[in-house]
Amino acid sequence: MASAPHNFSWIEPKKLAGMAMPRLPAHYQYLYDNGIKHLVTLSERKPPYHDTCPGLKIHHIKIDDFCPPSFEQIKRFLAVVEEASAKGEGVGVHCLHGFGRTGTMLACYLVKSKKITGVDAIAEIRRIRHGSLETHEQEKSVVQFHQRTK
Repeated sequence: MASAPHNFSWIEPKKLAGMAMPRLPAHYQYLYDNGIKHLVTLSERKPPYHDTCPGLKIHHIKIDDFCPPSFEQIKRFLAVVEEASAKGEGVGVHCLHGFGRTGTMLACYLVKSKKITGVDAIAEIRRIRHGSLETHEQEKSVVQFHQRTK
């Protein structure tokens, strides 16, 4: 039976969701059943059982734990979301627990999609996903992303 991965929540329904690392085949089935066809893995290694759902494409953007993404990594993540959205396919993103690296990427998504400041995007992600963005460097990367894109 399909079940949601820990810490799963939609940022934009049927388009983008954040979560902790999927650990069971049932997690992948849940994602697929809910329209997620792309899974962005931000952790050092790919999640267990990632090959149990062939319809789910894995995109690996390796970011060390508690570290911010580079500008290029942010652009790569946003390109995955844009390409999937153009096909009507949802995207899920995770790191280990779904807070730091995941929250950082989700906040960058809001900066670009909603045309809001980095500070406002961080506040919105923390409202939706309590505990998101764990370090000052991660917060700074969202603010800098906003400054580079305005």
